[in-house]
Amino acid sequence: MTPASLALIVAVGLLGPLLSARNVWHVPVVVGELAGGILIGDTGLRLIDPRAPDLQLLANIGFGLTMVVVGSQIPVRDPRLRSRTGALGVAGAAVAGAASAVLAVALAGAFGTGHAAVYGIVLASSSAAVVLPMLTSLGLAMGNLGQLVTQIAVADVVCVIALPFAVAPAHAGSAAIGALVIAVASVALVAVLTWLGRSGLRRRAHAYSERRRFALELRLSLLVLFVFAAIAQLAQLSIMLAGFALGLVLAAVGEPHRLARQLFGMTEGFFGPLFFVWLGASLDIRGLGGHPAMVLLGLALGAGAVIAHSASRAVGLPLTQAVASAGQLGVPVAAVALGVQTATLLPGEGPAILVGALLTVAAAALALGRLAGRASAGTVRAPR
Repeated sequence: MTPASLALIVAVGLLGPLLSARNVWHVPVVVGELAGGILIGDTGLRLIDPRAPDLQLLANIGFGLTMVVVGSQIPVRDPRLRSRTGALGVAGAAVAGAASAVLAVALAGAFGTGHAAVYGIVLASSSAAVVLPMLTSLGLAMGNLGQLVTQIAVADVVCVIALPFAVAPAHAGSAAIGALVIAVASVALVAVLTWLGRSGLRRRAHAYSERRRFALELRLSLLVLFVFAAIAQLAQLSIMLAGFALGLVLAAVGEPHRLARQLFGMTEGFFGPLFFVWLGASLDIRGLGGHPAMVLLGLALGAGAVIAHSASRAVGLPLTQAVASAGQLGVPVAAVALGVQTATLLPGEGPAILVGALLTVAAAALALGRLAGRASAGTVRAPR
């Protein structure tokens, strides 16, 4: 890894903002970053080596920080999660999960991959980090879409937690212990931070850090992330779970605006784009040419996710919102990243999963665009 390599990675990462610059396109930034990685990596010009240990370390840090940001966007403090609307959202996620399980078994059998568990989690997942910003950019009020928001949040949390066990089932025992330790530590951290907030100590520490420019909250957050990551590594888990756990802690106690800006700057300014460029560089899309069945698998995964989430109409979610809830990127990207790290995916299977994810993002963008049009005309039907 050289400064020239880092400069190249940062440069191609700018494809993300360029492709998402037009609001009407609704293209997530990570799509351009993945495309940049594909261009300079194993599929394209091979200007960087994604297997270089120093690059992999930086990419892992970016993976963890990305999951911190994703977890912090889960509305765990939203009172709708404890209302009838929240119950319907949970039911919708459960229905979509059941439909995903059936479709996953069928797809794994049809394509002979044996990865029904991975497909089930990918199909059932939603992406709060992708869909919720789309809602905001279209001017849709989340307060009027409580069931949709809850369903996305529940699916996001459950699928992120379950994914490492599906990708690497051989390590399920140690992974379960590691996940339990991280969960207990997270609950304890929420309790401590809540007590500090009520006593006023947290507010005074925040003011002191801001006045002296110590960035104490950021430093302590990174310390927790790396401690969680060390636990995850010992338990043969992914840093993904460590980052997501810290994000949920921040969401539960209320993330300070200054810390949110600092994490956003670190993640979206460097580490996040580096991770997605690395991930794109690690994928050999050329392998799809030698495995045409994987192209069909990608299309089937995209269509299957939309069909599975459409099943949530059974609990009152309108079809347009149900299709929007199928928008997924974080879990499929994590599945591919874990698959690359553990060498558990078949040739071409990683790109196929990403193809399916991008199809769901396109479907969600179209559904939300239609929903925004109805909202401006005053014809949006609220869930019953």
